[in-house]
Amino acid sequence: MTEDKLRALGDAGVAIWLDELSRDILEDGEFERLVRDCSVTGVTTNPTIFANAVARGSRYALQLNRLAANGIDVAEAVRAVMIWDVQRAADVLRPVWERTAGVDGRVSLEVNPELADDTAATIAEAVQLWELVDRPNLLVKIPATRAGVRAVTGALAAGVNVNVTLVFSARRCAEVGAAYVDGLEQARENGHDLVSIHSVSSLFVSRVDTEVDMRLDAKGVRELRGRAALANARLAHQALAEVWEGDRWRSLAEDGARPQRLLWASTGVKDPSYPDTKYVTGLITPGTVVTMPPATLSAFADHGEVAGDQVTGRSEEAAADIAAVAAAGIDLDDVYTTLEQQGVAKFAAGWAALHASVGGQS
Repeated sequence: MTEDKLRALGDAGVAIWLDELSRDILEDGEFERLVRDCSVTGVTTNPTIFANAVARGSRYALQLNRLAANGIDVAEAVRAVMIWDVQRAADVLRPVWERTAGVDGRVSLEVNPELADDTAATIAEAVQLWELVDRPNLLVKIPATRAGVRAVTGALAAGVNVNVTLVFSARRCAEVGAAYVDGLEQARENGHDLVSIHSVSSLFVSRVDTEVDMRLDAKGVRELRGRAALANARLAHQALAEVWEGDRWRSLAEDGARPQRLLWASTGVKDPSYPDTKYVTGLITPGTVVTMPPATLSAFADHGEVAGDQVTGRSEEAAADIAAVAAAGIDLDDVYTTLEQQGVAKFAAGWAALHASVGGQS
């Protein structure tokens, strides 16, 4: 893996976070190498990532055997495994966190996805994870369901840094931004230092094309394939930027608050007919984060292109693409609802698989 193209992406104002974590890459030094040599400044996790890591690796066996010998049940063992990996990754990234004044050097850990429709339980778990991990560069991931958006405000009010995951539409992105403002106002009232509170809004990209393309194919409208995801992301970028134009935000900014950054998630290409760096190259713009699975990171390092800002000033073009897709008979509101439901279900399945994997090794 070469560093030049990744460095150029970082120089363009895009923070590169790895969408993968395992004890293998932590103990082999691979994660440290990616941070040192490949411009990686953060890492995201989810239940499926942890389930795969435990299932395919043997490095968890010693910890799990010790936990089992001490009478620790599977649920607590799962939490212990995740926290250990997240703490080690946070420690590797601590110098990045310090160098960037807390903007990058972040590790994301998700709340139990089975709580996605329970606001109070999600807030309680977010606060508990924040305290248990005990690292200032943690982001607690909360899904952007209706209940989850309310939980975002509650977690921020308690001083917890939040990665809002499973965002699919510009409208929901704006709602998440508004929840961030609400949370910061409450955090200020609760005596928290706004300078130390950070958040990202994770907009899932490739899954939009996957769902829309499937519906276009069913209608025989192939000329619009592959246009929805980038257009949707560019409109979400505009929607979030508009949150920072009001008086409420200016008051928070004067007290040290930083805007919530947009994070491009689900950047791995699902359709092999598309360029394998499509969802990275097409969304380059300063002040954003891109999470990449290892295959996408390697592809961009090999042949990615950094050709200037691909988002700012393209909202009219994006709106036209979305309008064309809608005119073809695609119900985009239903697309976004479907993707959110699928996303929660996938994370819940990953959560169950993680428990099964841990149980099988305990």
